[in-house]
Amino acid sequence: MLHYRAPKCMLRCMEPVTHMLTGACLSRALGLPAKARYATAACVIAAEIPDADYVYRLGGPLVYFQHHRGWTHAFWSLPLQAALVTATFFLLYQFQHRRPWRRRTDAPTNWPLVFGACLLALVSHILLDWTNNYGVRPFAPWNPRWYEGDLVFIVEPLLLLFLGGALVLPLLFSLINREIGFRRTRYAGGGLALIALFLTAGLWAYRFLQHGNAEQQVRQQDDTGGTTRRMVLNPYPINPFHWYVVTETATTVKTGSFDNRIRSYDTDTTRTLSRPPVTPAVQAAKQSWLGRVYLDWSSYPMVEDRGTVEQLHPELDLDPQERTWRVVRFTDLRFSYPILGRSDSTALLSAEAWVDNTLHVQRVFFGSAEQKLP
Repeated sequence: MLHYRAPKCMLRCMEPVTHMLTGACLSRALGLPAKARYATAACVIAAEIPDADYVYRLGGPLVYFQHHRGWTHAFWSLPLQAALVTATFFLLYQFQHRRPWRRRTDAPTNWPLVFGACLLALVSHILLDWTNNYGVRPFAPWNPRWYEGDLVFIVEPLLLLFLGGALVLPLLFSLINREIGFRRTRYAGGGLALIALFLTAGLWAYRFLQHGNAEQQVRQQDDTGGTTRRMVLNPYPINPFHWYVVTETATTVKTGSFDNRIRSYDTDTTRTLSRPPVTPAVQAAKQSWLGRVYLDWSSYPMVEDRGTVEQLHPELDLDPQERTWRVVRFTDLRFSYPILGRSDSTALLSAEAWVDNTLHVQRVFFGSAEQKLP
């Protein structure tokens, strides 16, 4: 039979460039290159190493989804990860120290300082991941709750500009100084890196104020008559003033958009969704491996029986028995952005369970790949 490829999912974490730039800026701002050998390289690696949980992708998309932002993003594991990075550079130092062609440097070896720098870079990773709307569980396993700041989108151009500029400009200044004969300043760029970090914190503070103002305005302009139970405002990509709004009442969920510049809740993009019925297939899907993992993470889940496989995918060459299976789709309304021509069937971070006539889940799709079931 043909292999069905479900909708592609979005990145689930702050993209790695921002993490690594933050690690480099932290090292420069604290003057670590002059205080400890390997400090900057260790900070850059430590700032990204929690996303090494991508190795779980080898087990399939659902295995990765289950363990992503798991123990590597929990506070208890950060000292272990910092020790691992420090030990790696210690072994590198031992290897280089025994070679006559070893690179000379003015920076001393200060392994406690390298360890502390790695720990700080690891904390920055958790903080950056918290600022988007996917969430982190820093207190797991004792507190499995997901925390999300909903401040910036997963890829924020302004952060790349601040952090990248702080590292590129000193290189340009160094080339200019060399051309005109000025003496080169060793380990330059600390001031720019510090400014970039302050600008990053300032952007977060500004977005926090924007978020609060937008939520207040939406509550005033919403027509649910004060029956809103929950509300979440998700940052849009590119446009820093645009928010994707999800409001929940007892029986419905409404989605729309708000723009801080014009203080307008866009009713043209508003959708009101009724809670889908809990059919036997939906109940079976919720109790499956996919259902347990997805509902543990999702804050605004929609689990819907979309019909038979034949109805939804008539183009597939299926066995007669498979044609009658029910397709149960899992989506999180926080990621149902109406962008890039996406619809409900291509919602970001959506998943599907195919339930047979005996109410057993036979096939599971997450993102763009199928998960092999045990």
